[in-house]
Amino acid sequence: MSEQITVGIDVSKDRLDVHVRPLGEAFAVPRDGEGLANLCHRLTALAPALVALEATGGFEAVVTAALVAAGLPVVVVNPAQVRAFARALGKRAKTDPIDAAVIAHFAAATAPEVRPMPDEATRRLAALMARRRQIVEMMGAERQRLRHTAVARVRQSIERLIQALEKELAEIDRDIDTAVRSSPAWREAEDLLSSVPGVGPIVARSLLAELPELGTLDRKKIAALAGLAPFTRQSGSWKGRSFIGGGRSTVRTVLFMAALVASRYNPVLKTFYRRLLDAGKPKMLALVAVARRLLVILNAILRDKQPWRTA
Repeated sequence: MSEQITVGIDVSKDRLDVHVRPLGEAFAVPRDGEGLANLCHRLTALAPALVALEATGGFEAVVTAALVAAGLPVVVVNPAQVRAFARALGKRAKTDPIDAAVIAHFAAATAPEVRPMPDEATRRLAALMARRRQIVEMMGAERQRLRHTAVARVRQSIERLIQALEKELAEIDRDIDTAVRSSPAWREAEDLLSSVPGVGPIVARSLLAELPELGTLDRKKIAALAGLAPFTRQSGSWKGRSFIGGGRSTVRTVLFMAALVASRYNPVLKTFYRRLLDAGKPKMLALVAVARRLLVILNAILRDKQPWRTA
């Protein structure tokens, strides 16, 4: 049986390098409207089983949207995993065509699952939530600088910038609120998620934007998607500690912060957390377990469309 066609695309600011495996065909197109149309036409004719490209900080978004619109099976892969795969293959040289070939090889070897791409409204909400995180981080950095300077002129500058950031944050929050509350489906989902003690509007909206699969997958798959599924290092009779990693780091961060609150104020998760501590588990490990349990609860709540109940 012939090997299925897998395509790897290395995305840069101005062009796309493409490698078709196992045909060995390689070509490049500009990252513009004409180039994307040409790319979609050529790949559609090949009928690939999978088209893979790396997450590149936003450059991949328009490419992904064009490929999905053309009906191609697209997956966005983790750059760190691709780099580790390249090192395992002994590939030290790095050029865009080589990267495209490595991405194609990685996709063919690992067969990542193709998931539906978020719709335009979800992408917009995700962009607003990402911008909100950036503003909060900038405000934190400026407040830290304010605490460490005694020069009046510098303090005035910092205070003006903080005021401007606070105004922008309020406007972003209004945009997010309008987006969520104007959608009946999102409004229902936010109300369901927020019914869980420890989950506030920011956590709920972050999950709606960054984890649209919530409520549609089983507990193991949703935990893996969030990077909260434990994996163990083991060789022969030696067994190391379990770790978490991969997945969507922004989702994992949001869930961890929610777990901090839930471990104090959610009656079920507070009991679960205390039981882990009493059993000798380190606090960080116990909090990760709470975050994972919280995610499973939220997944079930959206799946069943039933709010939180303590009994």
